[in-house]
Amino acid sequence: MESHAEIDARQDALERVVEAIGAAAVAVSGGVDSMTLATLAHRRRPATTAMFHAVSAAVPDEATGRVRDLAAREGWNLTVVDAGEFARAEYRANPVNRCYFCKTSLYGTIRPLTCAQILSGANLDDLGEYRPGLDAAREHGVRHPYIEAGIDKLTVRAIARRLGLGDIAELPAAPCLASRIETGIGVEADMLARVHAAERYVARRIGPRTVRCRVRAAGVTVELDAASLAALDAGTRAELTARIARLFEDRQPVGFAAYRVGSAFLTEAHGLTEAHCLTEDRAAAV
Repeated sequence: MESHAEIDARQDALERVVEAIGAAAVAVSGGVDSMTLATLAHRRRPATTAMFHAVSAAVPDEATGRVRDLAAREGWNLTVVDAGEFARAEYRANPVNRCYFCKTSLYGTIRPLTCAQILSGANLDDLGEYRPGLDAAREHGVRHPYIEAGIDKLTVRAIARRLGLGDIAELPAAPCLASRIETGIGVEADMLARVHAAERYVARRIGPRTVRCRVRAAGVTVELDAASLAALDAGTRAELTARIARLFEDRQPVGFAAYRVGSAFLTEAHGLTEAHCLTEDRAAAV
């Protein structure tokens, strides 16, 4: 973790980047990265900063609720849009670069609505992952203030705390629901709704730190953080299995495993066997 002086310097650098950009359109997903950027940008330049959030079957209602709540509290100029990624056959086919088609839809939707510079919440940590969404951002001239200011995820959280964002500063990574579907299995709204329902049920029932409901060719796997998985007794496991099996009658069997980042994302391309595409720089996620 950086020292207070280092965080001061990074935040100062971020504020200089934001000031230099001028009029900005921030893509806000409901995650800590984009919400922190939007808050800082609006406080620095309230008259020339607007926020855009995309609703979608891939975006949990809770994320949209967080965006709307913070917008009301901070007085944002917020526009909620449907980016229309589900109208793209390329996106629904769920190829290895699905995120490219998602972000292409997102930025292509925002661009006609504003003359301002579009900003994303991508940070330095994102550069170490396979992120086809960054290709779409480059094609649409999107800028990434955190990257320009040399800021990583931990520093984003530190800045969020300084801005008084409370629980938002501690939000876990929030990949879109489509990230739960194994590469090559079609992404459909109904499937994502069932994934979300399963995760919410598990969260209410046992309160894990992390839960992902992965839809695979070989069935459904509920991934839990190590402590929650170890504490799962036979009775609770059987109860959860039965409930999730009813949601996924067409995807059997149901099993449990330790959480692995991006384990539904499979590719032999780019020298990877698995990776992940988080949604922090997506307006519905971003």
